[in-house]
Amino acid sequence: MRFMRIGSVGLERPAAMDRDGTVFDLSAITPDVGGDFLAHGGVDRAEVAVAAGGLPVLDLAGQRIGAPIARPGKVVCVGPNFRKPGVTDYPDEPALFLKAAGTVVGPDDTVLLPRGGTAVDWEVELAVVIGATARYLDSPADSKGVIGGFAVSHDVSERAFQHERGGTIDKGKSCETFNPLGPWLVTPDELGDADGLGMRLWVDGVLRQNGTTSDMVFDVAYLVWYASQFMVLEPGDVINCGTPPGCAIGLPDKPYLRAGQIVEIEIDGLGRQRQVIGQA
Repeated sequence: MRFMRIGSVGLERPAAMDRDGTVFDLSAITPDVGGDFLAHGGVDRAEVAVAAGGLPVLDLAGQRIGAPIARPGKVVCVGPNFRKPGVTDYPDEPALFLKAAGTVVGPDDTVLLPRGGTAVDWEVELAVVIGATARYLDSPADSKGVIGGFAVSHDVSERAFQHERGGTIDKGKSCETFNPLGPWLVTPDELGDADGLGMRLWVDGVLRQNGTTSDMVFDVAYLVWYASQFMVLEPGDVINCGTPPGCAIGLPDKPYLRAGQIVEIEIDGLGRQRQVIGQA
């Protein structure tokens, strides 16, 4: 099943979309789609309610779509995690860092260039949403039981802040609006194991990234297991799994984002985003 949150900022209503694309209002069974919903049987309750009929049907025309999960406790990001042609030397362990949870916004919300920023970059990423508490998982095989769903994530980055302002990665990752998420949270039973999903990103209609989750150095199960060895993963937390080649920082002319540009991204089975770039 696919879960959504629909409405203006702070007033989003929980919703579910069935395989036919019909959207149902879940307000009668939950106040929101968040960590508590995932951890306490919310998915099962929603499936039963949709199957039983009687839930109001929502028309998405003209409606804002919010992030599909209410504000996470934390966003865990993974450093370089995609294979590149001609490269054979990869790290033995993932690089992890945290991104401010307040960066999470809706999939079509405006992305704001921060004041003083000069090198804002794009990154299409697969997001894993945690559905149950995970601490010291015994093996990657145990990860399946704690994954609540998957979503499209745009891990926007300010490279100058990241590399030139004290060497702290978080500075370039945590500016406001720097993590559009959604449009849907797709449950594992609908999506599968998230392997072999095409990932694409366009800037002003020019295809900049075109990869697949099969090229991840560390797969989803490994990343969830690995992160649980260093921090407690709570329901509603998000893990951004890294981005394929094609970011501005790796291009010869480094065409960083400018106000007025349009970024569109999609991942197979998880939907599509569209953001206009604005100025803070």
